[in-house]
Amino acid sequence: MTDGPTLLVGTTKGAFLLSGDRSRTGWKLSGPHCGGWPINHMVADPATGILWAGGGSDWTGAGVWRSTDGGATWTLSKLSTGTIDDWAANDPDFAAFIGWQPGEAAFGKSLSSVWSLHFAHGLLHAGTKPAQIVTSADHGLTWEMGKALAAFPGREDWTPGAAGLVLHTIVSHPGDPAKLWLGISAAGVFATEDGGQSWDRRNRMSNAGACVHHDHPAGPRGGETGHCVHNMMRAPGAGDVLYQQNHHGVFRSPDGGRSWDDVTEGLPSTFGFPIRVHPRDPGTIWTVPLNGDTQGRFPPGASAAVWKSTDGGATWGPRQQGLPAENCFFTVLRQAMAGDDRDPAGVYFGTNSGSVFASRDEGETWDEIARHLPTVLSVEAVDLSG
Repeated sequence: MTDGPTLLVGTTKGAFLLSGDRSRTGWKLSGPHCGGWPINHMVADPATGILWAGGGSDWTGAGVWRSTDGGATWTLSKLSTGTIDDWAANDPDFAAFIGWQPGEAAFGKSLSSVWSLHFAHGLLHAGTKPAQIVTSADHGLTWEMGKALAAFPGREDWTPGAAGLVLHTIVSHPGDPAKLWLGISAAGVFATEDGGQSWDRRNRMSNAGACVHHDHPAGPRGGETGHCVHNMMRAPGAGDVLYQQNHHGVFRSPDGGRSWDDVTEGLPSTFGFPIRVHPRDPGTIWTVPLNGDTQGRFPPGASAAVWKSTDGGATWGPRQQGLPAENCFFTVLRQAMAGDDRDPAGVYFGTNSGSVFASRDEGETWDEIARHLPTVLSVEAVDLSG
């Protein structure tokens, strides 16, 4: 245990933990964990200290790793089998070489990887590729497929994004266990108000007439957000204010996703992956604009900046102190930006070049706290000090 936040860092070569002290300095790294699996996302239960890491590939199959001792040891819950299982089942020498043991996976060969995890109200949810939601009521030991999303009318016509048809974002309501929102590339935002018994697709863009910057062939048409949501968060406080970074801009919903307002104006580009909301102020948000999906997906002008708004996206400003101001070509992926609940709030992000940056003053200044990691796929901040 530490008396500072712990960053859960998922990478292409396993899970890492970055532990800070009370002043959010002196960061110490452990890892890689989880057998070197590609880990797309990690979460924790601060009350029990349980950590989870979700990931996998066509080679390994999909799975969720679980640690009950602060990351010292991990056990795997296999959700699907992969090519490695087929090889090992038919080659005893290979099976002995890798230490493979036969066993059943919860969902056969139907899934290729876990892309997102979310723990709330005693339930652990996992979003997968292809886009399904599976849920565990026993902290990740057993799993059940969400039947309503699996049978959603017309899902055979959903268009996959560049990474495939992935359920990459799960958002819950802190006071209402029946409410969940999902982000699926490239099908859009989905919501339930009955605990997943039914789902509603929520992609209507309310200020479509004001959106003149969408020249991408797959951009918004007919009052829709373009469907390819990249990341989404609920703002704190009353109501269901949501923010999303879309393939084509930043959007704000005042009504739980029933309508979306484009708040991209003032940013240097429309493209980006992560969005972060302040833990107490619903109007303060951060994002990392990139120069576009056909231009390299790095910071505009090769100058890194986190862009911050304190008025719900009405105005934006760059924050660059401590970040590489030139010759910067990294990408910050959809789950690779996080925040803590301290005062002032900490903000963190990881890059595909293996760095992790931290701000102790709500994004005003930045420090590089880790470097030379594998490609960072996700960052989450959790307080395990209790």
